[in-house]
Amino acid sequence: MQALEKFFKLEEHGTTVRTELVAGLTTFLTMAYIVFVNPAILGDAGMPRDAVFVATCLIAALGTLIMGLFANYPIALAPGMGLNAYFAYVVVKGMGFSWQVALGAVFISGCLFLAVTLFRLRELIIRGIPHTLRSAITVGIGLFLAIISLKSAGIVAASPATYVTLGDLHSPTVVLAVLGFFLIVVLDRLRVPGAILVGILAVTVLSFFFGGNTFGGVFSAPPSIAPTFLELDISGALSVGILNVVLVFFLVELFDATGTLMGVAKRAGLLKEGKMDRMNKALLADSGAIFAGSLLGTSSTTAYIESAAGVQAGGRTGLTAVTVAVLFLACLAISPLAGSVPAYATAPALFFVSCLMLRELTELDWDESTEVIPAAVCALAMPFTYSIANGLAFGFITYAVLKGCTGRAREVHPMVWLIAGVFLFKFIYVGGH
Repeated sequence: MQALEKFFKLEEHGTTVRTELVAGLTTFLTMAYIVFVNPAILGDAGMPRDAVFVATCLIAALGTLIMGLFANYPIALAPGMGLNAYFAYVVVKGMGFSWQVALGAVFISGCLFLAVTLFRLRELIIRGIPHTLRSAITVGIGLFLAIISLKSAGIVAASPATYVTLGDLHSPTVVLAVLGFFLIVVLDRLRVPGAILVGILAVTVLSFFFGGNTFGGVFSAPPSIAPTFLELDISGALSVGILNVVLVFFLVELFDATGTLMGVAKRAGLLKEGKMDRMNKALLADSGAIFAGSLLGTSSTTAYIESAAGVQAGGRTGLTAVTVAVLFLACLAISPLAGSVPAYATAPALFFVSCLMLRELTELDWDESTEVIPAAVCALAMPFTYSIANGLAFGFITYAVLKGCTGRAREVHPMVWLIAGVFLFKFIYVGGH
């Protein structure tokens, strides 16, 4: 206990070992759903689900452990929601790249993120991107997740006349998905720890009775990670056609990581004069996890806003993160259960997360059209073109054009011109995707 006190500086942060352990368990329960959701999403891209399950558990444990021991923050990491959907449904299924090439793009974006962190260029980039576009990225990813989750649940279906239409509401799987969504929202409102996880497991249990699902057991030895380990194709990811994919991964990772870290640290009272003392260490942990995750075989890893649940429970140091890491390692023994979770059981969790992401709309200045219109274009283009990359591109280009045509070019940071120019070049000379 004395060693833990000394290493994590518990007394200095006004916490105890017991409080940190409870906080770690709380954070884990709120984000454990990722061990079921991530294999389901990346499995749709043709990746071996069992291997992705192992990679998800390992990188969540490794990244969170580094965050706890190196940066001493109560922040957990795991493969990010939104980016895994972009990886599977846009890069692989939409653009036709192999999942090995997509992993290569994740690897390159992780290297870029690591480089800008080491050379402290992160703040320059973050300052250069307008706040409205940062908010729009979150909202757009939320809308993108919404259409994916509604499709997985069977609530929306394809239509040759209107593109999308209402699905079969009499289907048992649709009914189970709707019940799961309401259960998650109600439990979350009642502040029940692990509301999302409870919802996923409840629908999974009901699926054995009403959805035609088969039970494969709960515990077993971990599956092999060999089918995805070091299977990334870096040379394929360096081709011209996927450069914008790397840019999307990099930008979303950058904003997501920084925003989450700052938000959780603020709630924990760990900001000093509005800044994080160990921000660079935290970002090194984050970028290192992206790099390592691509080698293990999963999409981009990032800091989880669910860490705020642990902070709410009193977590203030890296001991909270270490607790989360140990629990993710323990998850390796439940691969049969993870394989039994159907898509319509994880769809309510995705839809719930997407609803929460729309909160960023309140951050927009609705009286300033040259700010709000690019943000709206960015957010709306993501679901309607089924591409986060296109949403980002349209947002940045619209922002630059509107500011330039209204005599406000000086308000535009050089970083915006650069990113808009890269996307415009891509559309003109490479084509759209």
